[in-house]
Amino acid sequence: MTDTVDLGPQARLIARIAERVTDDQLDGPTPCPAYAVHHLLGHLVGLATAFRDAARKDLGPTTDTPPTSGVPDIGPDWRAELPKRLDELAEAWRDPRAWEGETRAGGVPLPGQVAGLIAMNELVVHGWDLARATGQDYAPDTAALEAAHTFLAPAAEAPPSNGLFAPAVPVPADAPLLDRMIGLSGRNPEWTPGG
Repeated sequence: MTDTVDLGPQARLIARIAERVTDDQLDGPTPCPAYAVHHLLGHLVGLATAFRDAARKDLGPTTDTPPTSGVPDIGPDWRAELPKRLDELAEAWRDPRAWEGETRAGGVPLPGQVAGLIAMNELVVHGWDLARATGQDYAPDTAALEAAHTFLAPAAEAPPSNGLFAPAVPVPADAPLLDRMIGLSGRNPEWTPGG
């Protein structure tokens, strides 16, 4: 895949889902076993910041901290901070220069094109995580979903120790594209907070 994709529609979708998260849902489980909802929201703030800076080639602490360095969490102003960071992320990746040359995210040097696709994949997968954890409908932008699926398909064939996610969960070939993409990310498309 060599074309750029607009992260804006997916970023706005996540902002709308986050806006509907109630305070009593913050301690609830998510499809990410180590994360409660508030951790997942903290991860979204952090990844939006890191990939915004990766797009700008503003390399430093935000782009050099591995995502496994600790369990993220939200601050008291997360309801204002998350949509702002998501808007900044989408805007940064609208600059064609973001997709060119080299950058860094999570301490890993990456071509700009790859970093942009990882950012989109993170938004699609974690948008699903947040929607599923809080009982909301989820219909990602078609271009975002296709980009995430294209990105994950070869990664899912790599040995589990080298993958970005847990081993792929088998999903029928005729399942909806969203379910197939979620399966490739190592998640069960049937996951529910109570199950």
